[in-house]
Amino acid sequence: MTSLVLELKQGESMILNGAVIRFKTRARLELNNHARFLFGKQIMSAEDAVGPARQAYYALQEAYIGKDEARGMALQAARELIGALLDASEGEAKRSWSALLCLCTEATALEALKQARQMIRAEEAALGG
Repeated sequence: MTSLVLELKQGESMILNGAVIRFKTRARLELNNHARFLFGKQIMSAEDAVGPARQAYYALQEAYIGKDEARGMALQAARELIGALLDASEGEAKRSWSALLCLCTEATALEALKQARQMIRAEEAALGG
């Protein structure tokens, strides 16, 4: 069996299968089975979800790490938001939103988050920030 080892700093947070964990001391974790998790800078608060790419990321984050009973609705909300952004865009942005929309499934939600992070970086670069 393969495992994943994570090292987290004091004060960092992690969301593991919907539970928020805050580390009081530096910690090294080993995950030995499948789990849905985000940690550190991967976690976005609702207040930080400003701008189209960040709003999409936050919606996908909720679909990926939300409570089991809420993930389906969150994924549908993410699809609707990304679909609206796709309809309102053109050119390269339209291709990016289309690619992101294709990744909006239960099986590819983590890949969708990675794509959305790339789109956030591109959006911030275009805005000069």
